[in-house]
Amino acid sequence: MSTRTLPPFRADHVGSFLRPKYLLDAREQKARGEIGAEQLRAVEDRAITEIVKFQEDVGLQSITDGEFRRTYFHIDFLEQLGGVKTDIPVTIRKPDGTEELAPPVMRVVDKVRHVKDIQRADFDYLKSQVSAGRTPKVTIPSPTMLHFRGGRAGISKEHYPELEPTFYDDVARAYGDELQSLFDAGCRYVQMDDTNMAYLCDEKMREAARQRGDDPNELPHRYAKFINKVVALKPAGMTLAMHLCRGNFKSTHAAAGNYEPVAEALLAEMNLDAYFMEYDDDRSGDFRPLRFLPKGKIVVLGLVTTKFGELESKDTLKRRIDEAAKYAPLEQLCLSPQCGFSSTVHGNNIAVEAQRSKLRLVVETAAEVWG
Repeated sequence: MSTRTLPPFRADHVGSFLRPKYLLDAREQKARGEIGAEQLRAVEDRAITEIVKFQEDVGLQSITDGEFRRTYFHIDFLEQLGGVKTDIPVTIRKPDGTEELAPPVMRVVDKVRHVKDIQRADFDYLKSQVSAGRTPKVTIPSPTMLHFRGGRAGISKEHYPELEPTFYDDVARAYGDELQSLFDAGCRYVQMDDTNMAYLCDEKMREAARQRGDDPNELPHRYAKFINKVVALKPAGMTLAMHLCRGNFKSTHAAAGNYEPVAEALLAEMNLDAYFMEYDDDRSGDFRPLRFLPKGKIVVLGLVTTKFGELESKDTLKRRIDEAAKYAPLEQLCLSPQCGFSSTVHGNNIAVEAQRSKLRLVVETAAEVWG
C-alpha cells in the first residue's frame, strides 16, 4: 500500500485551527476601531506563519491558513459574491443551558456573480509560507449553502423567477471563476465545506426542508447536478474535495443520522475527487454507505474528533479503518479529524495542545496503515 503523492493525503485534515489569543484580541480591537484593516492583516499574517509551521512540524502534507482570516467558515466567503447578502447569526441559549448558533440566513438579492478574486491574496500569502514539497490547501463553503438554508424563499424571485437552470448556472459560473483565479495563483487543492448533504441525513433537518417546500429525497440528486456544474468548470489538475459537516460550533453538533439517504447522490453522482466524511461517533452511522464509492475517488475518514480533547487509541482507529475497508478499497481511503478545530472564530472546547496530539495521532496511524 503506497503513500499518496496527490491530495488528499493518507493523513489529512479539514482546515480550521483554534485562533491564538493575540489574534482574537486584534479582531476585537479592529471591531472597536482601535486598529485598521492593514494592522489586523499583519497580525493575521503572523498567526498564519505560526500555524503553517505547526502543521509542518506535526507531519501534515496539506497545509491551510487555519481559516485565521475568517469569522465563519461560510459567510466571509459567500457575502463577497455579487448578489448575496447575509444576516449575521445569533447565539441561542437552550433551556438546558447549552448554546446553539442560529443558522445565518443568506439571501440572494440580485444575480449571483463573481465580482472579485475572493481567496487569491490569502492564498498568495499562505503559499509564500509553505515549504517546498507540501501542498497549500484552500477551503471554501459549498455552493449548496446558497440554497439549502433559505430554500426558494431565500432567493430573489425578481432576479430568479425559476431556479432551474439560471440560478444554479450563475452560482456555478461564479465558483468556476474563483477556482480559475486560485489555479492561476498556483492552487491545486480546494475543499468545499458542505453542511447540507449531512443535514439531509437527519430526520429533523429533512422535515425542515419539507416545510420550506423542498423534497429531502430529491434534494441530494439536485445538489449532485449543481456540484457537477461547478466541477465542469474546475481547472484540469486541481483536486476538488467536499467536507460533509454535521455542525461544529463550540463542540456542539447540529445533525445526526446515517449517510444512507444521500450516499448514492454524494459518492456515485457527484463528479468530485474526494470526500471528507465525519465518522467520529455513533451519530454518523455505519460504513455501509461507502459501497457507493466508485473507482478513482477517495474518502477521507474523519475518525478523530475535534470536539473533545480525549485522545482516541490507535487500535480503535485501525479497527474502524478495517471496517470501512469492507465497503470501499483501502487504497481509496485516507484518515483525518472529523472537522476543523474552529469552524467559527469561537473555537471548539479543546486545548491547543490537544490539536497537536490529535493531528500527530492521525499522521502516525496513517503511516502504520498505509506505509
